[in-house]
Amino acid sequence: MAKEKTPAKSSEKVAAIGDKVTIEYTGTLDDGTQFDTSVGKEPLQFQLGSGEVIPGFEKGITGMALGEQKTLKITPEDAYGPHHEKLVQEVPKDKFPAHVELKKGLLLTMKAPTGQVMMAKIAEVKETTAMLDLNHPLAGMTLHFKVKLLAIN
Repeated sequence: MAKEKTPAKSSEKVAAIGDKVTIEYTGTLDDGTQFDTSVGKEPLQFQLGSGEVIPGFEKGITGMALGEQKTLKITPEDAYGPHHEKLVQEVPKDKFPAHVELKKGLLLTMKAPTGQVMMAKIAEVKETTAMLDLNHPLAGMTLHFKVKLLAIN
């Protein structure tokens, strides 16, 4: 995980494990495509060390000073993990609800036998089947975040 930042002064309060922080962020992919932002919305609040956000994001925020801005580069290992081919499955089209128009890139919400809700993406549509990708949509991708620490509680 590479970071660009300005060093905090020793007298400044810095974010530490256990602190509740408020962050403004914009997330992009390697090609510059924006996948998420809090700008113009409610800022993100979470407790450092709680596992509420991906590990690389939490590591990048830890040690930031109040008001500090920086850019985080988070590898798949510290984000949503690698893309696993075993999580791409061929499913007969008749197993999908009749009202769903199957097309490549479509995101579906599914319920696992355990009751857990999960996201899946249609990777390919064939004549009688569809390839369903159960990986997180950002699995295997390096993520870039511009972040600003707005509050430490």
